[in-house]
Amino acid sequence: MGKMKRYFQGVKKEGKRVRWPKKHELWPAVAVVLVITIFAALCLACDDLLSNRLLSMLEDAFSSLKK
Repeated sequence: MGKMKRYFQGVKKEGKRVRWPKKHELWPAVAVVLVITIFAALCLACDDLLSNRLLSMLEDAFSSLKK
């Protein structure tokens, strides 16, 4: 139990050393993270859609070889 107590004491000590951002610094950073996340999600959704269509087209093109 002593190791866990020392670990959390260390975590608390490090947390006090961190320079936490002020509100006027925080919200622009949150906005940037949200914009990048939404952009990445849209790119992945488009990639998924295009991949699905391509695979469907290939499946249709080669369906005659299945028989």
